[in-house]
Amino acid sequence: MFTSPLPDVEIPEVSIYDYLFGTLADEDLGRVALIDPASGAETTYGALRAQVNAFAGALAARGVGTDSVLGLLCPNVAAFATVFHGILRAGAVVTTINSLYTAGEIEKQLRDAGATWLITVTPLLPGASAAAEACGIPDDHVIVLDGAGSESADRHPNLRELLMEQSPAPEVSFDPATHVAVLPYSSGTTGIPKGVMLSHRNLVANVQQCRSNIELTETDRVLAVLPFFHIYGMTVLLNLALRQRASLVTMPRFDLVEFLTNIQKFQCTYLYIAPPIAVALAKHPVVDEFDISSVHTVFSGAAPLDGDTAQLAGSRIHARMMQGYGMSELSPVSHAMPYERHDIPVSSVGTLLPNQECKLIDTETGEEITEIGEDGRTAAGELWIKGPNVMLGYLNKPDATAETLDADGFLHTGDIGVYHRGDYFSIVDRVKELIKYKGYQIAPAELEALLLSHPAVLDAAVIGVLDDERQEIPKAFIVPAPGSGLTEDAVMTFVADNVAPHKKIRRVEFIEAIPKSTAGKILRKDLRARETATV
Repeated sequence: MFTSPLPDVEIPEVSIYDYLFGTLADEDLGRVALIDPASGAETTYGALRAQVNAFAGALAARGVGTDSVLGLLCPNVAAFATVFHGILRAGAVVTTINSLYTAGEIEKQLRDAGATWLITVTPLLPGASAAAEACGIPDDHVIVLDGAGSESADRHPNLRELLMEQSPAPEVSFDPATHVAVLPYSSGTTGIPKGVMLSHRNLVANVQQCRSNIELTETDRVLAVLPFFHIYGMTVLLNLALRQRASLVTMPRFDLVEFLTNIQKFQCTYLYIAPPIAVALAKHPVVDEFDISSVHTVFSGAAPLDGDTAQLAGSRIHARMMQGYGMSELSPVSHAMPYERHDIPVSSVGTLLPNQECKLIDTETGEEITEIGEDGRTAAGELWIKGPNVMLGYLNKPDATAETLDADGFLHTGDIGVYHRGDYFSIVDRVKELIKYKGYQIAPAELEALLLSHPAVLDAAVIGVLDDERQEIPKAFIVPAPGSGLTEDAVMTFVADNVAPHKKIRRVEFIEAIPKSTAGKILRKDLRARETATV
């Protein structure tokens, strides 16, 4: 069993609100918490805390309490912090929803989570309204944050009017260790998306753990382009930055020129990115047109980043490149590169964070791997992790929970790791079949079910393949109906019309039969071998 080289840290037994805002000192109140690049408007920590309390009070006045679940469909805007933490301050549960989701996908998550409220913004209102109506959520339970003065103002509450009520924040009581705070959705190691039950203590613990490895201070300005609805953005960007009293510059969507412009204009010092942004920083010619010398650290997560790209990006912009590892079920961070450890290669994910234990398990024998070879590393094995950041379980999915969390409290990640002498790890492969496209998880089973609904598709299978930039993309193998005339473009268009953009099929191959086991399970390894043979 492996442990962190860092000493354990104390995990306060408090709510995430008390952890982040109850610890504000007088000198923190005037610090800038959030910056809106579009308007230049700044929100101080004192103002943010007041807004969080006022929003919690408005929700409580409308009957929202510890048994309520609210959906939050919102890009990275300053108001996200207000409503996200306002919901948690009221003792309710928030399920964050991907801003790119279709109405059907929003509806599925709202239903599964048991949400009775939905909070969104005007550009996303059409899909949100359709989903809310399908779930029986009335108009007065759909809050449109920027709805003041718009056509929706008569039908939906908006943030301005709710804050103006100045309703007092409620007195709520719950156990931070067991009370669910957030329900992000993850496909886990297999299957379709499931609600990941993360408690207040899970969130508090992971921020406290991250503070040991991730060097972020009140003098930093963080460019927040990775979405807050994703657990990476939620914990490492939003909550960690707030706890460290840094300033967040919010970006609703990624655009490279706008990204570079914001760094230059607002003198951002710390970037949290996913690998595709690292590729752009390493290779895109437009980077040279901007002065981004204010950046001292770039931290990549959400998907594997190869060492060559990381080094190229870091040397080009003269910044420290770092990497970490996690998953929604871990709140999400389990590993990160310590800032002071220059001996650890950037191709690794760094060391285990404090207060955790992990094992490497031989996938063939089920035995623990402990021996370090002459090359200074262990054999590869599945990574199992135990600690205060491990989820409570999957919502209403006891079987899936039991498959992922064992009786000893270890989370079976489905990822294959290697331990290196020097207490750092590398992630080299994965057991699970999920596809990671630009940091987003895509479940092949979900796309296969959709493809099979097409009348011209007799059978289908989906695997992840590498594109020209070495990023994983979904590829569909299709058995077409005889005489259907089905084309690759028709397949890709059909999928694109029914899923969020990141889930789109990007390559198609027609084959005579999908390889399957005698039990009927798709033999993806055969498809991967076929793909390798044709490359």
